[in-house]
Amino acid sequence: MGSCFAREIKTVLIREGFSYITEETHHPAAKHASAAWERLYNTFSMRQIFEYTFETWRPQLRWWIAPQSGTVQDPYRRIILYGSMDEAESDFAAHRVCSRKALETAEVLILTLGLTEIWEDREDGSVICLPSGPYVNEGGNMSRYRFRVSRFGENLENLERIHQLMARYNPECRLLITVSPVHLWATFRQDMDVISASCNSKATLRAVADEFVARHENAVYFPAFEMAAIYRPLMNQPVFAEGRENFHVNQDTVEFIMREFLATYCG
Repeated sequence: MGSCFAREIKTVLIREGFSYITEETHHPAAKHASAAWERLYNTFSMRQIFEYTFETWRPQLRWWIAPQSGTVQDPYRRIILYGSMDEAESDFAAHRVCSRKALETAEVLILTLGLTEIWEDREDGSVICLPSGPYVNEGGNMSRYRFRVSRFGENLENLERIHQLMARYNPECRLLITVSPVHLWATFRQDMDVISASCNSKATLRAVADEFVARHENAVYFPAFEMAAIYRPLMNQPVFAEGRENFHVNQDTVEFIMREFLATYCG
C-alpha cells in the first residue's frame, strides 16, 4: 500500500512468484496494491483506509459530484469514478470487504510513504487524496479544503494508529516500511521550490519511519529511498527516468532495489 513505488514492488514480487495478495483484480484501482486502494501519497490517506476497513470512518462529505457531468468521484482514493451514487455506494461496500480480507490475511504488509503535503477538510479534518479529477476540473467547490504541510508528530501518530488496528485485527502481521524514491513533480507550497519541498517530505517521513520501527518489534525499515537517492548517484549510475516523468526512478534502479530487497528478506 502506498505511493507509485508500491506498484513497482508489487510487479516484481508477482513476477518472482511470491504469494502476493490480490483482491479486486477486476478493478483498475487495484493495479497499484493488494486491493483497490489506488495510490496513497500520505499517511493520512493510509490511516483512513484502515479506519474505514475495520471501523465506521465516514467523512461529512463522502462523495464529490462533478458539477457539469454529474460524475461521482471518490475524494479519498485517486480519481475513482462512478456513473451514479448507487454504483459508488455498492462498489465501496464491496471494496471494504476485499480490503478487510487483504489486511486480515497478510503475513507481511509493505507500506510505502510518499509525501507530507496534504489537502484537509476544514470541517472534519479528513484528507482527500489529490485536488484532481472531474470534480476539480469542472469547477467543484474546493473552499472547504485547505492545503498544508503535515509534520513529524502527526505522521508518526498515523502510523501508530495503523499499527494499533493491525495489532487488533491481524496481530501476527509484520510491517515493512519504505520511503518512496519517487520525487514530487510539483508543489503547492509558496515558501520553497519543488526540490526543497520534496527533500522536506522525504526527510520527515524517513525520520518518522526510523522512530516507528524503533518502537515496534514487528516493524522493519527497508532503505529503498537511500539506494535511489544516495547510493546509485555515488556509484555514478543513472537514477531517474527520461522524458516527461523524470521524477520517477528508472527501471534499472527499481530492479537494483528489488534485488537487494529479495537478498535481504529471502536469503
